[in-house]
Amino acid sequence: MNKVIFFIAFLVISNVKAQQNIFKDKFDDAIPVLNFGTFHMGFTSDANSVDFDENDKKNQKEVHKIAKMIAEFKPTIIIVETTPDFNETLQKEYAEYLKNPKIKFKNPSEIELLAYEVGRLSSATRIYGIDHHMGYNYNIPNYIPNKVNDQTYERYFQLINEEEKKLNYDNLSLLEKLKIDNNPQYLDFLININADILTHVSTKDKFEGADEAAKFYHRNIRMYSNLNQIDFKPGDRVFILMGATHTAYFNNFMKRSPKYQLVDPFLYLK
Repeated sequence: MNKVIFFIAFLVISNVKAQQNIFKDKFDDAIPVLNFGTFHMGFTSDANSVDFDENDKKNQKEVHKIAKMIAEFKPTIIIVETTPDFNETLQKEYAEYLKNPKIKFKNPSEIELLAYEVGRLSSATRIYGIDHHMGYNYNIPNYIPNKVNDQTYERYFQLINEEEKKLNYDNLSLLEKLKIDNNPQYLDFLININADILTHVSTKDKFEGADEAAKFYHRNIRMYSNLNQIDFKPGDRVFILMGATHTAYFNNFMKRSPKYQLVDPFLYLK
């Protein structure tokens, strides 16, 4: 009996060791990054949107409660989903908010509602946009005649539609919504529905779905390149706020990067 227990213990220990890092892959001064996903709180051109009144005082109060939680991370730099050519205007608007947090925005988004407030509470003075616009068609399966299809695409969306009903996302509180948006399984799901599932749709000897999915990967890797062009200083701590699909890609990029050290958002979403 003791031999059996010892053997099981040996297998468990061996398995744990097999999963440990085999070499150092992060710089000693790797930059802490809180990479945070959200739905778009204002107008969005995205195909899917969440019903959220950005001008409602109660909603704004709830957003600021979340901002107070996140501010415990103490970021020194804020990153948002706008293009770099807007950075000068963005920095100016943010500076005005720091002087007067009661400033009224006509159509505030998660940037004005959440990112600015996190930055204010953290005394962060620098803010940058890293978005990069590229067109792609994730509805391409509807436009491919005579496609070779193993039904994975159709079956997957049938499964997801059933599960989304159980999730009842629209009726959750803001905090509960953001916990879902940053759940690792949900982030993987976002990459799948926006790109990977398209690899199951093509015509013989062609790659229509895969090529379209690659465009979305292309956009996100360019956004990541925009991030890498920012001049970070020793001691900087970075808060990134973007639509959760971009968050999902950035988690993958930064997990492998020697430069960044991801911080678990659930340390602050309590």
